[in-house]
Amino acid sequence: MAGHILCTIMNPQPNLMETTMIKRISLACIAILMTMSLAGCGYNSMQQQEEEVFAAWGNLEASLQRRADLIPNLVETVKAAASHERETLEAVVEARAKATQTKISPDMLGDKEALARFQAAQGGLSSALSRLMVVVERYPDLKANQNYLALQHQLEGTENRINVARQRYNEAVKMFNSSIRSFPNSLTNSVLLNLERKEFFQADPGAKAVPTVDFGNKS
Repeated sequence: MAGHILCTIMNPQPNLMETTMIKRISLACIAILMTMSLAGCGYNSMQQQEEEVFAAWGNLEASLQRRADLIPNLVETVKAAASHERETLEAVVEARAKATQTKISPDMLGDKEALARFQAAQGGLSSALSRLMVVVERYPDLKANQNYLALQHQLEGTENRINVARQRYNEAVKMFNSSIRSFPNSLTNSVLLNLERKEFFQADPGAKAVPTVDFGNKS
C-alpha cells in the first residue's frame, strides 16, 4: 500500500487541463504540417494561377467590349459620308451583334468548342471592320472628319489593348496548364482540386493577330 502511494506521488497522472492542452498542441502541429505539405504540392499556387487566368480573361473581355461599344458611332459617322455603302455597314452591324451575343464565362475557358465559337464571332467582327476600313480609304473627306479622327484614335488604342490582353491571357493559360501537369502538382490536382486545363485565345487565322485598324493619314 505504501509503495503504491509512493509511485503515485512520483508519477502523477496528467490532469484534464494538461491533456486538453497536449491535444491542442498536437492538432496545431498536424495542421501546420498539412499546410506546409499542401503548399509544397501546389495546392495554393494552382488555385492562384487559375485566378490569374480568370483575371486576364476579364481584361481581354473588357477590351473586346470596348471595341464593340465604339462601333455604333463609327458606323454612324461613316454612314453620314458614305450612305450608299450599305452592304459593308450592315455587315459590321451584324458582326457586332453576333460578337456581343456570343458569351463565354470563366468556367467555360476549358471548353474548346465554346471558346472557338467566341473566337469565331470576334474574328468575324475584326474582318468586317477591316473591310469597312477599305471603304473609308475611298473617301478623303471622311478621313479628315474630326469625329472620325477621334474614333480612329480610340479604336486604334483599343485594338492594341486587345492584342496585349490576348497575349497576357495566353501567358497565364500557359503557366497554369504547365503547373497542373507538373509533378507533384498533377497528383495534388487529381486527388484534391480537379482543375481543368484552359484553352488559348487564338489570333484571327486570317490576320495572325487581332487586326490593328490603321486608318492612316495618307494624302
